[in-house]
Amino acid sequence: MTSLAGKTILMSGGSRGIGLAIALRAARDGANIAMLAKTDTPHPKLEGTVHTAAAAIREAGGQALPIVGDVRNDDDVTEAVLKTQGEFGGIDIVVNNASVIDLSGSLDLATKKYDLMQGVNVRGTFLLSRSAIPVLRDAENPHILSLSPPLNVTAKWLGAHTGYSMAKFGMTMATLGIAAEFADDGIAANTLWPRTTIATAAVQNILGGDRIMAASRTPEIYADAAYEVLTTPSRERTGQTLIVEDVLEAAGVSDFARYAAVPGTPDSALFPDIFLD
Repeated sequence: MTSLAGKTILMSGGSRGIGLAIALRAARDGANIAMLAKTDTPHPKLEGTVHTAAAAIREAGGQALPIVGDVRNDDDVTEAVLKTQGEFGGIDIVVNNASVIDLSGSLDLATKKYDLMQGVNVRGTFLLSRSAIPVLRDAENPHILSLSPPLNVTAKWLGAHTGYSMAKFGMTMATLGIAAEFADDGIAANTLWPRTTIATAAVQNILGGDRIMAASRTPEIYADAAYEVLTTPSRERTGQTLIVEDVLEAAGVSDFARYAAVPGTPDSALFPDIFLD
């Protein structure tokens, strides 16, 4: 496959950042994108809502279905699958994009935030993927893609932020388990993670403000890598923990300069993302 024209993507989150970039890349082909997200109204610290994202998708050439709901809620997830199938006739791709980050140490991490990370990152990934599988079975090239890291369970990362690490590794384990369980159905399930930080609200507000934002790459690098994965025949690539830059290099991309958040920033000056050694 070389295009996502006419394909239907069901994504968790996506009102901004990486998820929206992936959606807009698919929309340029004429894809249908359904977004299950909580951002019905503007947030004082976060740009965009599920409705502004839908408008951007339509402007880019795709069809959009904004669905207000919580990926932790069984009924909301089931309704999102049914609405997407009813609106577009099926589901070809699930993108587990919704995620919560808190890098607090174990003694400082609020139990409520721990539960939120587990609920959105792990439970949400599992529920959305599982609920869509009966529909994905009928797709020509079914894919599940989770935005989570390889299982690098070293002391360096587990010790840095145990709660968040467990939540992100849980996303990956859910995805790899589904890949193995449904391999005979031809449903690909992979994860994707970048080598450098990506200029998103999480980086701005949590990781390091303007300094780290300036040393990051744009969400478009993630979107282009996701596009390469999602246009691959599903039986040829599944059960893998993929790295953004590796995917693009395999596709023939050798110059990443255009993805620098600040033009002209050399690769050596970019800030490395977590979970990768």
